[in-house]
Amino acid sequence: MMRSRRDVLRSSCGLAASTLAAAWPKPVNAQSTAFKAVLFDAFPIFDATPLAALSREYFGERGEELTRLWRVRQFEYTWLRNAGQRYADFWKVTEDALVFATTALKLDLTQQKQQAMMNAYLRLRAWPDVKPALAALRQHGLRLGFLSNFTERMLRSSVESADLGGMFDVVLSTDRVRCFKPDPRAYQMGVDALGLRREQILFVAFAGWDASGARWFGYPTYWVNRLGSPPEALDVAANAVAKDLSGLPAFATS
Repeated sequence: MMRSRRDVLRSSCGLAASTLAAAWPKPVNAQSTAFKAVLFDAFPIFDATPLAALSREYFGERGEELTRLWRVRQFEYTWLRNAGQRYADFWKVTEDALVFATTALKLDLTQQKQQAMMNAYLRLRAWPDVKPALAALRQHGLRLGFLSNFTERMLRSSVESADLGGMFDVVLSTDRVRCFKPDPRAYQMGVDALGLRREQILFVAFAGWDASGARWFGYPTYWVNRLGSPPEALDVAANAVAKDLSGLPAFATS
């Protein structure tokens, strides 16, 4: 049974490095730290498994290997572009990663297949637990939004295909600041857009590294670990970990 948010926050691990600890927001009273908003990465909301199905359709038994390498390279390219200060938006990064992965695996990526695989990112559906969770959060008066590496076009198109129109108050793509998470400038967008302190914003991550990046920045973080991944060894831990969004409303409003 999930503990209350206060209990989880009390027991979660602190920052190991003193410089990071110094950057953590100073404690304030319980009333002022109540969450006012929830920001989501794209993947706790959108189910990307159809991309894997498309890879299997086009490349048979090599499809699973392609899906894995494509996704790994996709995020490696965001980090490399951050480090090298050579920005390209997430659509370009995703396409480049697909080309790299198929080339590395010696697969025949025709223009038609490439276009179809990329366009699948514009027609993502929501996980089954998403709509009830979002409805419950909105019923409690919380403001909701995206804070994602996805381009705004990718986010808005998939919001439409997933029938989630009207659910989100802000749609924040890191394309606005021309960098990718976990750069602090990316997470700062939420503070600026919502006009709230970071401790009043609950960030919902899909990847362990994103949960760590959000904690480094100072967001209380709820890690939706749908893949059952091990936690990253990055000196911080998410305030709560769950396999889906079903427990999020209770955590965010307790």
